[in-house]
Amino acid sequence: MTGPLTLEAVRFVRSGRALLDDVSFSLERGPVTVVLGANGAGKSLLLRIAHGLLRPTSGRVTAVGAQAFVFQRPVMLRRSALQNVEYPLAVRGVERRERRRVAATTLERVGLGGAAAQSARTLSVGEQQRLALARAWALDPELLFLDEPTASLDPTATTAIEEILRSIHAGGAKVVLVTHDLGQARRLGGDVLFLDRGRLVERGAVDDFFDRPSTPAARAFLEGRLGW
Repeated sequence: MTGPLTLEAVRFVRSGRALLDDVSFSLERGPVTVVLGANGAGKSLLLRIAHGLLRPTSGRVTAVGAQAFVFQRPVMLRRSALQNVEYPLAVRGVERRERRRVAATTLERVGLGGAAAQSARTLSVGEQQRLALARAWALDPELLFLDEPTASLDPTATTAIEEILRSIHAGGAKVVLVTHDLGQARRLGGDVLFLDRGRLVERGAVDDFFDRPSTPAARAFLEGRLGW
């Protein structure tokens, strides 16, 4: 194994239908990997299987190191912003004083230091997404999975999230991002996994994928001829 994540011949079947079929790849530490594809291609499902939230019907997933997952609509605990960040650290067994220090530092990093005592559920949508990233970042993950983290955000909030992701990545985390925003894919991505109807049909550098797609499905997707 050469990187923190490897999938080998992964298949996921539901109601007799293969939603993922013979998906294999290994991800290196380094560039942000973006997962692209039309609606129903299996992008979110792939992330959940890679993270261990779902078991594949067949095949194998091997992941190394701590992981974190940020959803499009994160669930906020009925606690303060600071306590939301402390909670996963407590689950991990971090001593109280240390988890308070780490949580406070991470909130500052995402621009929420002034909201530490505020109820997380009263934060704006963009602030809640920054808080979700703080919870993940506090765990110092080697693998960070994100499923459409800016889909419901305005451009200003999206820019803030992207800056945080760059910082997390610069700190050494391998970031795997599902996005429907092709501009975001080009801004953040180093390489692309392109799924079509449950199969991994193209993989390569971001510039190569956008400028010289090698499969008819990828060309159709970039030209807007595949459903979103």
